[in-house]
Amino acid sequence: MRSGTGNDDKSKRIAVISSHFATHKASMASSEKEAALSAVPSDSPTIFDKIINKEIPSKVVFEDDQVLAFRDISPQAPTHILIIPKVKDGLTGLSKAEERHIDILGRLLYTAKLVAKQEGLDDGFRIVINDGPDGCQSVYHIHLHLLGGRQLNWPPG
Repeated sequence: MRSGTGNDDKSKRIAVISSHFATHKASMASSEKEAALSAVPSDSPTIFDKIINKEIPSKVVFEDDQVLAFRDISPQAPTHILIIPKVKDGLTGLSKAEERHIDILGRLLYTAKLVAKQEGLDDGFRIVINDGPDGCQSVYHIHLHLLGGRQLNWPPG
């Protein structure tokens, strides 16, 4: 009977699994970055407009007359929900906000709080707004990412 063989095999499996996750995470980060760099900032209709108009299905978790919240198709945490205004009104990103947008910006944040409670994120959550190419924004329709369901790391970038 060889001693330590079980531990050696276990260590090898852990190393292989860890390298898989590291590679997957790097490729995911790379694809997100590539999508952001290839996106063209504009006020044109986006995929979110199609989701609002029910042309593309989504898993809606909250909806009222001003805001829509739905699950991200590529979640970065156990809970990853996108919160968007139903009317863009030139608000393609946070850097484009004007005084007329104050009400909808507040509504987006308040909706995040409501959805976090609904999702049981009592131990905390994170709100992310990507803005512009360096901020990794890939859809030019302002949106909040509500992330939670696990311990989040800091710094995030």
